[in-house]
Amino acid sequence: MKNIFDPKTSIELIARINALNPDTPALWGKMSVDQMLAHCVVAYDMAFTDKYPKPNAFIRFLLKTFVKNGVVNETPYPKNSRTAPAFIISDRRNFEKEKARLINYIEQTRDLGASHFEGKESLSFGPMSAGEWNNLFFKHLDHHLTQFGV
Repeated sequence: MKNIFDPKTSIELIARINALNPDTPALWGKMSVDQMLAHCVVAYDMAFTDKYPKPNAFIRFLLKTFVKNGVVNETPYPKNSRTAPAFIISDRRNFEKEKARLINYIEQTRDLGASHFEGKESLSFGPMSAGEWNNLFFKHLDHHLTQFGV
């Protein structure tokens, strides 16, 4: 798995994002490209803001026990897999705004580095290693950029 904290990886991801345009079609799934960008921003919003509430202890236990490994391991996501309700973007978004937000988060993550994420708590999964954060961010971005052919 590529390292989201490596400048080469962030440059590659940003180049892939910049290859998108407002009319780029999905190769699978139901999201438009603007919705996909907003969807990808949610993972970063959860890591960097208080916009989303922390699940209760029982839900966190379930997520940690049954979902976490599939999110943070190195196995690619299958096409058309289910997503958590907070990640569902049903309305259209401003393509340029969402693109800029996502690129900003990629750069912020790279600049903070792995040490910032070592032991950082995830809303859903509790404290995670920098490697787990890397896999969560990179795997999700790679999945959706591939979904849109870039």
